[in-house]
Amino acid sequence: MTRTAAIIVAAGRGLRAGPGGPKQFRSLGGRSVIARALDAFCAHPDVGWVQPVCHADDSGPFAAATQGLSHLPPVPGGTSRQASVLAGLKALADVAPDIVLIHDAARPFVSGAVITRAIAAAAQTGAAIPTVAVADTIKQVDASGHVVGTPPRADLRIAQTPQSFVFDKILAAHERAAREGRDDFTDDAALAEWAGLTVATFEGDHLNMKLTTPEDFAREEARLGAALGDIRTGTGYDVHAFGDGDHLMICGVRVPHTRGFLAHSDGDVGLHALVDAILGALADGDIGAHFPPSDPKWKGASSDRFLEDAVRRVRARGGRVASLEVTLICERPKIGPLRDAMRARIAEIADVPVSRVSVKATTSERLGFTGREEGMAATASATIRLPWD
Repeated sequence: MTRTAAIIVAAGRGLRAGPGGPKQFRSLGGRSVIARALDAFCAHPDVGWVQPVCHADDSGPFAAATQGLSHLPPVPGGTSRQASVLAGLKALADVAPDIVLIHDAARPFVSGAVITRAIAAAAQTGAAIPTVAVADTIKQVDASGHVVGTPPRADLRIAQTPQSFVFDKILAAHERAAREGRDDFTDDAALAEWAGLTVATFEGDHLNMKLTTPEDFAREEARLGAALGDIRTGTGYDVHAFGDGDHLMICGVRVPHTRGFLAHSDGDVGLHALVDAILGALADGDIGAHFPPSDPKWKGASSDRFLEDAVRRVRARGGRVASLEVTLICERPKIGPLRDAMRARIAEIADVPVSRVSVKATTSERLGFTGREEGMAATASATIRLPWD
Protein backbone atom coordinates (compact mmCIF):
# COMPACT_ATOMS: atom_id res chain seq x y z
CA MET A 1 0.00 0.00 0.00
CA THR A 2 1.27 3.49 -0.84
CA ARG A 3 2.28 5.40 2.29
CA THR A 4 1.00 8.95 1.90
CA ALA A 5 1.54 12.11 3.95
CA ALA A 6 0.13 15.59 3.48
CA ILE A 7 1.71 18.96 4.23
CA ILE A 8 -0.72 21.80 4.95
CA VAL A 9 1.01 25.14 4.42
CA ALA A 10 -0.47 27.72 6.80
CA ALA A 11 2.37 30.10 7.66
CA GLY A 12 1.34 33.08 5.52
CA ARG A 13 -0.04 36.39 6.72
CA GLY A 14 -2.77 36.75 4.08
CA LEU A 15 -2.53 40.53 3.86
CA ARG A 16 -4.57 40.76 0.64
CA ALA A 17 -7.54 39.27 2.48
CA GLY A 18 -7.97 42.51 4.42
CA PRO A 19 -8.14 43.11 8.19
CA GLY A 20 -8.98 40.30 10.58
CA GLY A 21 -5.70 38.49 11.08
CA PRO A 22 -4.22 35.62 9.06
CA LYS A 23 -6.92 34.35 6.72
CA GLN A 24 -6.37 30.70 7.59
CA PHE A 25 -7.74 31.29 11.10
CA ARG A 26 -10.80 33.27 10.07
CA SER A 27 -14.25 31.80 10.37
CA LEU A 28 -16.00 30.73 7.18
CA GLY A 29 -19.48 29.33 7.50
CA GLY A 30 -19.01 28.93 11.25
CA ARG A 31 -15.71 27.06 11.01
CA SER A 32 -12.12 28.21 10.61
CA VAL A 33 -10.53 28.02 7.16
CA ILE A 34 -7.61 25.92 8.36
CA ALA A 35 -9.86 23.45 10.19
CA ARG A 36 -11.79 22.87 6.97
CA ALA A 37 -8.58 22.30 5.00
CA LEU A 38 -7.00 20.02 7.58
CA ASP A 39 -10.15 18.00 8.14
CA ALA A 40 -10.28 16.86 4.52
CA PHE A 41 -6.86 15.22 4.85
CA CYS A 42 -7.24 13.99 8.44
CA ALA A 43 -10.45 12.21 7.44
CA HIS A 44 -9.11 10.66 4.23
CA PRO A 45 -8.49 6.92 4.68
CA ASP A 46 -5.40 6.88 2.47
CA VAL A 47 -3.54 9.74 4.17
CA GLY A 48 -1.43 8.39 7.00
CA TRP A 49 0.18 11.60 8.27
CA VAL A 50 -0.87 15.24 8.15
CA GLN A 51 1.91 17.76 8.78
CA PRO A 52 0.80 21.36 9.36
CA VAL A 53 3.27 24.21 8.87
CA CYS A 54 2.34 27.47 10.59
CA HIS A 55 3.95 30.75 11.56
CA ALA A 56 5.95 30.70 14.80
CA ASP A 57 3.63 33.36 16.25
CA ASP A 58 0.46 31.39 15.51
CA SER A 59 0.72 28.40 17.85
CA GLY A 60 -2.15 29.64 20.01
CA PRO A 61 -4.59 30.43 17.18
CA PHE A 62 -3.61 27.19 15.45
CA ALA A 63 -4.34 25.07 18.51
CA ALA A 64 -7.69 26.78 19.05
CA ALA A 65 -8.71 26.48 15.41
CA THR A 66 -7.79 22.81 14.99
CA GLN A 67 -8.94 21.31 18.26
CA GLY A 68 -10.19 17.76 17.83
CA LEU A 69 -8.31 17.09 14.58
CA SER A 70 -5.67 14.36 14.49
CA HIS A 71 -2.42 15.54 12.91
CA LEU A 72 1.31 15.75 13.57
CA PRO A 73 2.54 18.64 15.73
CA PRO A 74 2.89 21.77 13.58
CA VAL A 75 6.34 22.96 12.59
CA PRO A 76 7.27 26.63 12.12
CA GLY A 77 7.35 27.94 8.58
CA GLY A 78 9.95 30.04 6.86
CA THR A 79 10.02 33.51 5.34
CA SER A 80 8.45 32.28 2.10
CA ARG A 81 5.98 29.62 1.07
CA GLN A 82 8.85 27.69 -0.49
CA ALA A 83 10.79 27.72 2.79
CA SER A 84 7.68 26.61 4.68
CA VAL A 85 7.18 23.64 2.36
CA LEU A 86 10.80 22.63 2.88
CA ALA A 87 10.28 22.78 6.63
CA GLY A 88 7.31 20.46 6.27
CA LEU A 89 9.23 18.05 4.06
CA LYS A 90 12.13 17.89 6.52
CA ALA A 91 9.69 17.24 9.36
CA LEU A 92 8.45 14.18 7.46
CA ALA A 93 11.95 12.81 6.84
CA ASP A 94 11.71 10.29 9.67
CA VAL A 95 8.32 9.10 8.41
CA ALA A 96 9.71 8.87 4.86
CA PRO A 97 6.36 8.43 3.09
CA ASP A 98 6.18 7.21 -0.49
CA ILE A 99 3.95 10.08 -1.61
CA VAL A 100 3.56 13.59 -0.24
CA LEU A 101 0.68 15.96 -0.97
CA ILE A 102 1.38 19.68 -0.56
CA HIS A 103 -1.72 21.79 0.03
CA ASP A 104 -2.42 25.45 0.78
CA ALA A 105 -4.52 25.99 3.91
CA ALA A 106 -6.25 28.83 2.04
CA ARG A 107 -8.05 26.21 -0.08
CA PRO A 108 -10.57 24.97 2.50
CA PHE A 109 -12.92 23.18 0.11
CA VAL A 110 -10.65 20.46 -1.24
CA SER A 111 -12.67 17.28 -1.69
CA GLY A 112 -11.84 13.71 -0.81
CA ALA A 113 -12.13 12.86 -4.50
CA VAL A 114 -9.39 15.36 -5.43
CA ILE A 115 -7.15 13.93 -2.69
CA THR A 116 -7.73 10.42 -4.01
CA ARG A 117 -6.85 11.52 -7.54
CA ALA A 118 -3.72 13.29 -6.26
CA ILE A 119 -2.42 10.13 -4.59
CA ALA A 120 -3.11 7.98 -7.64
CA ALA A 121 -1.50 10.49 -10.02
CA ALA A 122 1.71 10.77 -8.02
CA ALA A 123 1.95 7.01 -7.66
CA GLN A 124 1.66 6.68 -11.45
CA THR A 125 3.73 9.64 -12.65
CA GLY A 126 5.92 10.80 -9.76
CA ALA A 127 4.72 14.41 -9.91
CA ALA A 128 1.24 15.73 -10.62
CA ILE A 129 -1.00 18.72 -9.97
CA PRO A 130 -4.75 19.30 -10.10
CA THR A 131 -5.88 21.74 -12.77
CA VAL A 132 -9.10 23.20 -14.11
CA ALA A 133 -9.71 24.61 -17.56
CA VAL A 134 -9.59 28.35 -18.19
CA ALA A 135 -13.05 29.68 -18.99
CA ASP A 136 -12.06 33.22 -20.03
CA THR A 137 -9.76 34.48 -22.74
CA ILE A 138 -6.33 35.32 -21.30
CA LYS A 139 -4.34 38.35 -22.45
CA GLN A 140 -0.62 38.87 -22.09
CA VAL A 141 0.23 42.52 -21.42
CA ASP A 142 3.40 44.58 -21.19
CA ALA A 143 4.50 47.00 -18.47
CA SER A 144 2.27 49.71 -19.95
CA GLY A 145 -0.81 47.54 -19.86
CA HIS A 146 -0.92 47.03 -23.63
CA VAL A 147 -1.93 43.65 -24.98
CA VAL A 148 1.01 41.89 -26.58
CA GLY A 149 -0.42 38.39 -26.99
CA THR A 150 -3.42 36.12 -26.66
CA PRO A 151 -2.29 32.60 -25.73
CA PRO A 152 -4.58 29.79 -26.92
CA ARG A 153 -7.12 29.15 -24.19
CA ALA A 154 -7.17 25.41 -24.93
CA ASP A 155 -3.52 25.17 -23.82
CA LEU A 156 -4.06 26.96 -20.48
CA ARG A 157 -4.98 25.53 -17.09
CA ILE A 158 -5.42 26.94 -13.60
CA ALA A 159 -3.16 25.12 -11.15
CA GLN A 160 -4.49 24.09 -7.74
CA THR A 161 -3.32 22.12 -4.71
CA PRO A 162 -2.77 19.50 -3.37
CA GLN A 163 0.19 19.01 -5.64
CA SER A 164 1.48 15.46 -5.29
CA PHE A 165 4.97 14.02 -5.59
CA VAL A 166 7.17 11.08 -4.82
CA PHE A 167 8.52 12.21 -1.47
CA ASP A 168 12.25 11.65 -2.06
CA LYS A 169 12.20 13.49 -5.40
CA ILE A 170 10.43 16.65 -4.23
CA LEU A 171 12.52 16.78 -1.02
CA ALA A 172 15.71 16.60 -3.10
CA ALA A 173 14.40 19.30 -5.46
CA HIS A 174 13.56 21.65 -2.57
CA GLU A 175 16.92 21.07 -0.90
CA ARG A 176 18.72 21.80 -4.16
CA ALA A 177 16.76 25.03 -4.65
CA ALA A 178 17.66 26.09 -1.10
CA ARG A 179 21.36 25.40 -1.70
CA GLU A 180 21.34 27.38 -4.92
CA GLY A 181 19.45 30.32 -3.45
CA ARG A 182 16.36 29.87 -5.64
CA ASP A 183 13.35 31.03 -3.62
CA ASP A 184 11.22 32.55 -6.38
CA PHE A 185 8.99 29.62 -7.32
CA THR A 186 5.27 30.30 -6.97
CA ASP A 187 4.32 26.68 -6.50
CA ASP A 188 5.94 23.28 -6.03
CA ALA A 189 5.22 22.25 -9.60
CA ALA A 190 7.35 25.12 -10.92
CA LEU A 191 10.20 24.07 -8.61
CA ALA A 192 9.81 20.45 -9.73
CA GLU A 193 9.95 21.51 -13.40
CA TRP A 194 13.13 23.48 -12.72
CA ALA A 195 14.64 20.39 -11.06
CA GLY A 196 13.96 18.32 -14.18
CA LEU A 197 10.84 16.47 -13.10
CA THR A 198 8.00 15.97 -15.57
CA VAL A 199 4.79 17.19 -13.98
CA ALA A 200 1.52 15.57 -15.00
CA THR A 201 -1.96 16.97 -14.43
CA PHE A 202 -5.18 15.49 -13.14
CA GLU A 203 -8.74 16.77 -12.78
CA GLY A 204 -9.14 19.48 -10.17
CA ASP A 205 -12.32 21.03 -8.82
CA HIS A 206 -13.73 24.52 -9.39
CA LEU A 207 -14.80 24.66 -5.71
CA ASN A 208 -11.17 24.11 -4.66
CA MET A 209 -10.25 27.75 -5.21
CA LYS A 210 -7.84 29.77 -3.10
CA LEU A 211 -9.18 32.42 -0.73
CA THR A 212 -7.19 35.59 -1.37
CA THR A 213 -9.35 38.72 -1.17
CA PRO A 214 -12.25 39.92 1.03
CA GLU A 215 -14.51 39.30 -1.97
CA ASP A 216 -13.48 35.63 -1.95
CA PHE A 217 -14.60 35.29 1.65
CA ALA A 218 -17.90 37.06 0.96
CA ARG A 219 -18.59 34.85 -2.04
CA GLU A 220 -17.89 31.61 -0.20
CA GLU A 221 -19.86 32.69 2.86
CA ALA A 222 -22.85 33.34 0.61
CA ARG A 223 -22.38 30.03 -1.19
CA LEU A 224 -22.23 28.10 2.06
CA GLY A 225 -25.34 29.83 3.33
CA ALA A 226 -27.27 29.01 0.18
CA ALA A 227 -26.07 25.41 0.11
CA LEU A 228 -26.98 24.70 3.72
CA GLY A 229 -30.68 25.33 3.33
CA ASP A 230 -31.95 22.41 5.41
CA ILE A 231 -32.33 24.12 8.79
CA ARG A 232 -33.08 21.76 11.67
CA THR A 233 -33.69 22.21 15.38
CA GLY A 234 -33.37 19.64 18.16
CA THR A 235 -34.01 19.72 21.89
CA GLY A 236 -32.39 17.94 24.80
CA TYR A 237 -32.93 17.37 28.50
CA ASP A 238 -30.73 15.92 31.22
CA VAL A 239 -30.80 15.58 34.98
CA HIS A 240 -28.38 14.28 37.60
CA ALA A 241 -28.68 13.88 41.34
CA PHE A 242 -26.16 15.31 43.75
CA GLY A 243 -23.88 13.07 45.79
CA ASP A 244 -20.59 13.34 47.58
CA GLY A 245 -17.98 15.59 46.04
CA ASP A 246 -16.38 19.00 46.04
CA HIS A 247 -17.20 20.27 42.53
CA LEU A 248 -19.61 20.08 39.62
CA MET A 249 -18.80 20.03 35.91
CA ILE A 250 -21.29 22.37 34.27
CA CYS A 251 -21.07 23.29 30.57
CA GLY A 252 -17.45 22.19 30.54
CA VAL A 253 -16.45 24.38 33.49
CA ARG A 254 -15.30 22.99 36.85
CA VAL A 255 -17.41 24.70 39.51
CA PRO A 256 -16.43 24.36 43.20
CA HIS A 257 -19.43 23.14 45.23
CA THR A 258 -20.33 21.28 48.39
CA ARG A 259 -21.69 18.34 46.38
CA GLY A 260 -20.81 16.39 43.27
CA PHE A 261 -22.87 14.66 40.57
CA LEU A 262 -23.94 11.03 40.79
CA ALA A 263 -23.24 9.94 37.22
CA HIS A 264 -21.46 7.38 35.08
CA SER A 265 -19.47 10.11 33.30
CA ASP A 266 -18.67 13.50 34.79
CA GLY A 267 -22.41 14.28 34.96
CA ASP A 268 -22.27 17.54 33.02
CA VAL A 269 -26.01 18.11 32.56
CA GLY A 270 -25.49 21.14 30.31
CA LEU A 271 -23.28 19.37 27.80
CA HIS A 272 -25.39 16.20 27.94
CA ALA A 273 -28.51 18.15 27.09
CA LEU A 274 -26.67 19.89 24.23
CA VAL A 275 -25.48 16.57 22.81
CA ASP A 276 -29.04 15.24 22.79
CA ALA A 277 -30.24 18.45 21.13
CA ILE A 278 -27.68 18.13 18.32
CA LEU A 279 -28.36 14.42 17.85
CA GLY A 280 -32.06 15.20 17.78
CA ALA A 281 -31.57 17.75 15.03
CA LEU A 282 -29.62 15.11 13.10
CA ALA A 283 -32.27 12.44 13.82
CA ASP A 284 -29.33 10.31 14.98
CA GLY A 285 -30.45 8.71 18.23
CA ASP A 286 -29.48 10.07 21.63
CA ILE A 287 -26.48 10.27 23.91
CA GLY A 288 -27.25 6.91 25.50
CA ALA A 289 -27.21 5.18 22.12
CA HIS A 290 -23.74 6.50 21.25
CA PHE A 291 -22.22 6.49 24.75
CA PRO A 292 -24.11 3.85 26.75
CA PRO A 293 -23.66 4.05 30.54
CA SER A 294 -23.28 0.25 30.49
CA ASP A 295 -19.93 0.65 28.70
CA PRO A 296 -17.13 0.93 31.29
CA LYS A 297 -14.93 2.99 28.96
CA TRP A 298 -17.22 6.00 29.52
CA LYS A 299 -17.00 5.79 33.32
CA GLY A 300 -15.82 9.17 34.55
CA ALA A 301 -15.44 10.41 30.96
CA SER A 302 -15.22 14.13 30.30
CA SER A 303 -18.40 15.26 28.55
CA ASP A 304 -16.54 17.52 26.13
CA ARG A 305 -15.78 14.30 24.21
CA PHE A 306 -19.50 13.70 23.73
CA LEU A 307 -20.11 17.22 22.44
CA GLU A 308 -17.11 17.03 20.09
CA ASP A 309 -18.49 13.79 18.66
CA ALA A 310 -21.96 15.28 18.11
CA VAL A 311 -20.48 18.28 16.26
CA ARG A 312 -18.29 15.95 14.21
CA ARG A 313 -21.42 14.11 13.12
CA VAL A 314 -22.89 17.38 11.87
CA ARG A 315 -19.76 18.14 9.87
CA ALA A 316 -19.59 14.61 8.50
CA ARG A 317 -22.97 15.32 6.92
CA GLY A 318 -21.57 18.50 5.33
CA GLY A 319 -23.37 20.74 7.81
CA ARG A 320 -22.58 23.28 10.49
CA VAL A 321 -23.86 24.26 13.90
CA ALA A 322 -25.82 27.52 13.75
CA SER A 323 -26.67 28.05 17.43
CA LEU A 324 -26.58 26.32 20.80
CA GLU A 325 -28.64 27.21 23.86
CA VAL A 326 -28.64 25.73 27.37
CA THR A 327 -30.93 26.51 30.31
CA LEU A 328 -29.67 25.28 33.69
CA ILE A 329 -32.22 24.64 36.46
CA CYS A 330 -30.88 24.74 40.01
CA GLU A 331 -30.92 26.71 43.24
CA ARG A 332 -27.16 26.53 43.68
CA PRO A 333 -24.49 27.15 42.49
CA LYS A 334 -25.24 30.58 41.08
CA ILE A 335 -24.74 30.46 37.34
CA GLY A 336 -24.70 34.19 36.54
CA PRO A 337 -21.05 34.82 37.46
CA LEU A 338 -20.01 31.75 35.44
CA ARG A 339 -22.16 32.34 32.37
CA ASP A 340 -19.48 33.85 30.12
CA ALA A 341 -16.93 31.18 31.02
CA MET A 342 -19.48 28.48 30.17
CA ARG A 343 -20.38 30.10 26.86
CA ALA A 344 -16.70 30.36 25.96
CA ARG A 345 -16.04 26.74 26.84
CA ILE A 346 -18.99 25.44 24.81
CA ALA A 347 -17.90 27.58 21.86
CA GLU A 348 -14.38 26.19 22.14
CA ILE A 349 -15.52 22.55 22.24
CA ALA A 350 -18.00 22.98 19.38
CA ASP A 351 -15.64 25.23 17.36
CA VAL A 352 -18.29 27.92 16.85
CA PRO A 353 -18.19 31.66 17.61
CA VAL A 354 -19.21 32.45 21.17
CA SER A 355 -21.90 34.73 19.71
CA ARG A 356 -23.73 31.54 18.68
CA VAL A 357 -23.86 30.12 22.23
CA SER A 358 -26.35 31.03 24.94
CA VAL A 359 -26.33 29.89 28.57
CA LYS A 360 -29.26 30.77 30.79
CA ALA A 361 -30.26 29.75 34.30
CA THR A 362 -33.38 29.63 36.40
CA THR A 363 -34.61 28.16 39.67
CA SER A 364 -37.73 26.12 40.30
CA GLU A 365 -38.84 28.44 43.13
CA ARG A 366 -37.85 25.82 45.70
CA LEU A 367 -40.25 23.32 44.16
CA GLY A 368 -39.38 19.74 43.24
CA PHE A 369 -36.01 17.96 43.39
CA THR A 370 -34.08 20.97 42.08
CA GLY A 371 -35.82 23.21 44.59
CA ARG A 372 -34.83 20.83 47.39
CA GLU A 373 -31.26 20.93 46.00
CA GLU A 374 -31.24 17.20 45.38
CA GLY A 375 -29.89 17.61 41.87
CA MET A 376 -29.67 19.77 38.75
CA ALA A 377 -31.48 19.69 35.41
CA ALA A 378 -30.80 21.26 32.03
CA THR A 379 -32.71 21.80 28.83
CA ALA A 380 -31.05 22.62 25.53
CA SER A 381 -31.79 23.45 21.93
CA ALA A 382 -29.55 23.24 18.89
CA THR A 383 -30.02 24.64 15.42
CA ILE A 384 -27.96 23.12 12.64
CA ARG A 385 -27.77 23.64 8.90
CA LEU A 386 -27.37 20.72 6.51
CA PRO A 387 -27.27 20.35 2.74
CA TRP A 388 -30.57 19.27 1.25
CA ASP A 389 -30.82 15.49 0.79
